Amino acid sequence: MIFISLVFFGFFFSFVGSITPSMLNMTALKISLEKGLIANKKYALGVSIMAIPQVMIAIFVTKYIAKNPTILETLEKAGIVIFILLSYYFYKESKKSKIKFDGLPSEDKNPFLIGITLSLLNMFAIPFFSGTIITLQAFDLFNFDVISVLFFTLGSFIGTFYILFFYGKYAKWIQQKTGKLTKDINIILSILTGFVAVFTVVKLFF
Repeated sequence: MIFISLVFFGFFFSFVGSITPSMLNMTALKISLEKGLIANKKYALGVSIMAIPQVMIAIFVTKYIAKNPTILETLEKAGIVIFILLSYYFYKESKKSKIKFDGLPSEDKNPFLIGITLSLLNMFAIPFFSGTIITLQAFDLFNFDVISVLFFTLGSFIGTFYILFFYGKYAKWIQQKTGKLTKDINIILSILTGFVAVFTVVKLFF
C-alpha cells in the first residue's frame, strides 16, 4: 500500500507542480496547436524521460541533507524567503491578461528532442523534487530504499507526462481561456505559497 501511495505522491506533486503556465507546458500547447496531439505526446515523453534523472538527483541531494540537520534547518529558513518571493511573483503574474508565445521553440523541430532539451534546461525541477521529498519525509511518507525511490520516480514520470498531455489535449480551450485561467491559477498559487511561508515561520520559531 505504501508503494501505491508513493506513485500517487509522485504523480500528484509533478502534475500540480507543473500546472501553472510555464515554458514547458506552453510549448506543449503550442506544439499541439501546430502539429497535433501525436507530436505533443512525443514532446511530453521527452520531458518525462528527463524527469527520471532529475528525480534521482533530487533524492540523492535530499538524502545527504537528511543526514545533516544543520543544512536542513538552514534550507527551511531560506525556504521562508523563497516562498514569500514566490507568493509575490504569482500575485504579480496574476495581473497579466495573457501569455506570450514569442520565443517558444519552432514547430519544425523534433518534438521529442525539444522535450528533452527544455527539460534539461529546467533548473527548477531538482529543487522542486527535493523540496517535495523533504516534505514527504517530514510526515514519514518517504524513505530512501530502492523500491520507494523507484515507485516515487514512476509516479513523477507519469504525472509529468499527463500534465503536458493535458495541455496538449485541451490546447484550444486553454488558448481561449488563457487569461482567466492564468489569473485564477496564479492567485491560488500566491495564496498557497504565502500560507506555506507562514506555516514554516510558525514551525521554526514558535
